Amino acid sequence: MSTTKNIPAQKAGESSVSSQNLLEVENLEVHFPIRQGIVFQRQVGAVRAVDGISFGVKPGESLGLVGESGCGKSTTGRAVTRLLEPTGGTVRFDGEDITHKKVASMRTARQNLQMIFQDPYSSLNPRHTVGTIIETPMKLNGINPEGGHKRRAQELLEIVGLNPEHYNRYPNEFSGGQRQRIGIARALALKPKLIVADEPVSALDVSIQAQVVNLLQDLQREFGLAFLFIAHDLAVVRHFSERVAVMYLGKIVEIADRETLYSRPQHPYTHALLSAVPEVDPDGASNRERIRLTGDVPSPINPPSGCRFRTRCWKAQDICASQEPPLVQLIGSADGHQAACHFPEVKQVVAAEVTPPAPASAE
Repeated sequence: MSTTKNIPAQKAGESSVSSQNLLEVENLEVHFPIRQGIVFQRQVGAVRAVDGISFGVKPGESLGLVGESGCGKSTTGRAVTRLLEPTGGTVRFDGEDITHKKVASMRTARQNLQMIFQDPYSSLNPRHTVGTIIETPMKLNGINPEGGHKRRAQELLEIVGLNPEHYNRYPNEFSGGQRQRIGIARALALKPKLIVADEPVSALDVSIQAQVVNLLQDLQREFGLAFLFIAHDLAVVRHFSERVAVMYLGKIVEIADRETLYSRPQHPYTHALLSAVPEVDPDGASNRERIRLTGDVPSPINPPSGCRFRTRCWKAQDICASQEPPLVQLIGSADGHQAACHFPEVKQVVAAEVTPPAPASAE
């Protein structure tokens, strides 16, 4: 008897990107080659850091990208901003294909596509003053704001909650949270449409994290910014992002709006991540089941066949090893909730029969 009757119905062929998106990523791949030899080198493999992901970000929207360390989140952010060269796929920003644009022709796109880096200590040049750090992007792009570069830099310092008189100070005179505010001011200098925030609060104290996240929310409302917010802390992502995409081993396994994903996760991996989030209500925390994943994360050099999560999944069956589940919208989900799983976690989803190829010994 077939065990595939529990597989949910799916709307095949639906893409997670739309013509209304400011940022469109389709089948993005970033593979790092592994070479052997000293004089005559040959490629013997590749680290498949990002392996065919698709998503979109609308103007003014915040999309959170979450997952365990090493799943490809930061690599995705760097590929989107073209700090890394994509191996395959397409990146479109504001309707323009920027996947393989040369450095000189990327200048215009980068005015509208900026990045906030994870480490506020290494992302600021210690030999430059704060004013120089903020002014340089404007000068390189030929932008001459009214009142001059110094006045604009001081305005940006005030916008991010710093004293304009700090213009002549050096980064080593500031705390980690203050340095990250300087990085935010630098990102705002060119008046971007979208900011890729690569774990912008992970290196900060908890109390400072809240201040920086609230600052980013205020800036988003004031300037209509869109965000690709990369983080591993699901509590922070829930506070900041309107939609959330979950990554595992170079693949996106689930995308949904914030409330849907946190209340009704469909992929077992998402369920496991959410079970580890600290609960504010002590009674609720005691009643919640904690899911502990067994085994190690597989190597991105040689990922498992079929579903990449199957080696750690408590619901895995034979089909999970032979067929990779596509990221598609499930029937009964009107809010665009998508999951890449043969056996979603949520029981309310309408099930339909999907019959895989029968083995040779089947009657």
